[in-house]
Amino acid sequence: MEALSTPQSPFTVRVFAQRFSSTPRGARLARHLALHVLHDWDIPYRSDASETAALIIAELAANAVTHGRVPGRDFDLRLTHAPGDTQVLGVLRIEVADTRGERRPPGPGELAPPPLGSDSGHGLILVETLADRWAVLDRVSPGKTVRAELDLLY
Repeated sequence: MEALSTPQSPFTVRVFAQRFSSTPRGARLARHLALHVLHDWDIPYRSDASETAALIIAELAANAVTHGRVPGRDFDLRLTHAPGDTQVLGVLRIEVADTRGERRPPGPGELAPPPLGSDSGHGLILVETLADRWAVLDRVSPGKTVRAELDLLY
């Protein structure tokens, strides 16, 4: 067996996963708790990355409790931080999963602007604008997951 020719740097992927009640209070708690976790992961509170993540988490959690709610079932929030290299601090993946699979939102590039004067329908447009990548995925169990990724820059 040969030794590696270049030394490997340590690589730690951080993961946070929590289930929340499908209520407005659960959505608020998800956002607040996520910001604390990000701060612990050296993504400082009120930094651009933290504020962007907060907006995305708030929108996806609000959608989960408004459009993806099934009585008696919760929604899941999962954050994953994979470190980057000398150019990028890493990638932050935000995933919000609910149990309503039949109410699948349009995916990237499929969003239609809401009617003029409408008070709703802007959320996923905000996610599409803020996230570097996003997708709507099927779950193994009933439901769907909306995933958004942010490239964390220096």
